Amino acid sequence: MKTAQPLIQRLCIIGVGLIGGSLARALRDAGEVGEVIGCGRGEDNLRAAVRLGVIDRYVTDPAQAVSGADVVVIAAPLSAIEPVLRAIVPCLSVNAVVTDVGSAKGSVVADVERVYGAIPPHFVPGHPIAGTEQSGVEASFATLFQGRRVILTPLAETSSAAHHLIQRMWELTGAEVIDMGVRHHDAVLAATSHLPHILAYTLVDTLARLDDRAEIFRYAAGGFRDFSRIASSDPKMWHDICFANREQLLEMIALFSADLERLATAIRNEDRATLLATFQRAKRARDNLYLE
Repeated sequence: MKTAQPLIQRLCIIGVGLIGGSLARALRDAGEVGEVIGCGRGEDNLRAAVRLGVIDRYVTDPAQAVSGADVVVIAAPLSAIEPVLRAIVPCLSVNAVVTDVGSAKGSVVADVERVYGAIPPHFVPGHPIAGTEQSGVEASFATLFQGRRVILTPLAETSSAAHHLIQRMWELTGAEVIDMGVRHHDAVLAATSHLPHILAYTLVDTLARLDDRAEIFRYAAGGFRDFSRIASSDPKMWHDICFANREQLLEMIALFSADLERLATAIRNEDRATLLATFQRAKRARDNLYLE
């Protein structure tokens, strides 16, 4: 029987959705969290979180929610992070550690600097590379992070104690935790996550606006369903991500657009060698990748 104190005595999650809810579930299963306080704007979602046992209680005011918390996880949309920070900073406990789960770290760091005037030692930027196309606390589950990666982007000002606490928190969910620079993180995610979502949304929107869209979707094969699945993700969240990581995403869109135009030219000119070489190169690359 576990007798030691849990890693986190009081956890506050601001934004109890898929990621925040799954984190709470995983820490509960590990026996490493005491009280879990939820905060958000949708009371129906928060009531569901209490009913499901994901959180113990909820508060809709972020300033009240963080009172007495050891760890505060901001799992709100990127556009909400700065106002959330402004609300909670005066009310944080002296030893509270704050982290986030945002998909673009440069914008989060900029928000923190605007609010604090500098990077506080208790702030640890983070991003779990996990999720589904579903959203809301009812879509959360305790094993979401098992075998997945969580990227932390600690800064020079980040204290080693705060860094270690957040690292350990994510390890307890079954995740592999790695450190990465802020700009490098944003470049990697622009290529591997943000661009694919843009492509999926655009393809589905293009087909949906065709006159014979009903027939097109009726006969869509598995490849289309697999590729377009992520277009069912939360539109507001991805809207925020596109602008938060605008610089890096635009670079990837330009690169992809140039390659797509090159293929269009090859098809137009019946350049079979270029088309086949591209497909073969892509197949070799994909076959050699370990994608979860």
